[in-house]
Amino acid sequence: MQTTWFITGASRGLGANIAEAALRAGDRVVATGRKREDVSARLGQDSEQLLSLTLDVADATQAQAAVDAAIKKFGTIDVLVNNAGYGHLGFFEETTMQDMQAQLSTNLFGTFNVTWAALPVMRAARRGRIFNVSSLAGMLGAELCSLYSASKFALEGFSESLAKEVAPFGLHVTIVEPGPFRTDFLKPESLRFGDKPIADYDERRAALRASFEQRNGQQPGDPEKLAEAMIKLAGDPKPPLRFIAGSIAVNAADAKLAAMQAELKQWRDVSVSTDGTY
Repeated sequence: MQTTWFITGASRGLGANIAEAALRAGDRVVATGRKREDVSARLGQDSEQLLSLTLDVADATQAQAAVDAAIKKFGTIDVLVNNAGYGHLGFFEETTMQDMQAQLSTNLFGTFNVTWAALPVMRAARRGRIFNVSSLAGMLGAELCSLYSASKFALEGFSESLAKEVAPFGLHVTIVEPGPFRTDFLKPESLRFGDKPIADYDERRAALRASFEQRNGQQPGDPEKLAEAMIKLAGDPKPPLRFIAGSIAVNAADAKLAAMQAELKQWRDVSVSTDGTY
């Protein structure tokens, strides 16, 4: 039985890799992007296996229209991949509320829009998988990543709650947490920077931005291997709630959990002392 995938942000990067892996597996793919022509340029013309659609995930009307078109073409959605997103980098004090709103509009509210549109179909089928693509920045904050991490931490909290809400309907939610992968993420089209510079940050800003530029194209993660892993996860009867991708992310998760355990132990007595006596 063919699986039908609905993938956002599929014109390039990890989204395109996932679409290509699903097509190679013989599955059907609804591939969406801000510009349909870019999706077609990467994945080819529409066929019995492929439907390319224009979708700005920040637009709820477009999200519903895209889901409707997917159902009209293939009759169902078995796997939803909320992948569309970008990174807004910069020290928090150098960013604006408009920057934050734009970051959340795509990375978080965009996921909400597409999931709201797709869930009724998937719930009615009583089966399906939802992959919400987060990041190492969704479990570990870092300099320059305050807005991006805010969007991804929120995505993770949403995903944990959603997983419990839809489990009775046979739906599984997996948060995908990649470390540095050799995708388009560090390229200009996937990054935005704060443009309200403050002198106190000049030295660190220059050094950090240079490090990002140096790492572009040198990331250890292979996006094709991650895409193939997600094909396997989609077919597993008990997929994980979290899938941490890449050795850097795995090691970072280990370090964070150890630090959290140590801090919890150090402050346990003070923490429990806040209970009331009633």
